[in-house]
Amino acid sequence: MDKEKKLWKRLFELANKSLKNDEFPVSAIIYDEEGIISCGYNKRNASKKTTDHAEIIAIEKANKKLHSWNLANKCMLVTLEPCEMCKAVIKEARLKNIYYLIPRYEYKKTYKCTLFEHLDLESEEKEKYLNNIQTFFKNKRR
Repeated sequence: MDKEKKLWKRLFELANKSLKNDEFPVSAIIYDEEGIISCGYNKRNASKKTTDHAEIIAIEKANKKLHSWNLANKCMLVTLEPCEMCKAVIKEARLKNIYYLIPRYEYKKTYKCTLFEHLDLESEEKEKYLNNIQTFFKNKRR
């Protein structure tokens, strides 16, 4: 399996893990040309911490692993376009590129050092993920 497929597979595994834990199914992976550095998925309901979003968890793990707050030249893959809180943390971490599957807004935002780019991935995994999100919200709103 090539690197890209491994990244996508892991991203969806993590999103499903958060969903199984009754969390909003968002996952994030920080990586570089060597491979995966860290991963995160939403844990806010379980931890009762506002900041336990997938992106922030992945950044904190990468900081610890690399012994640095500066994640320049690293990229993030995330299932949903990051919220404003996560975007601020991503910007401070100096991540180079953020690739997301589902846009939060209709437009793209570019920051000084960080490019947020929507990826239009057509795959069975993406369809399953989207169906899981729909089911999650249907069950929550009953």
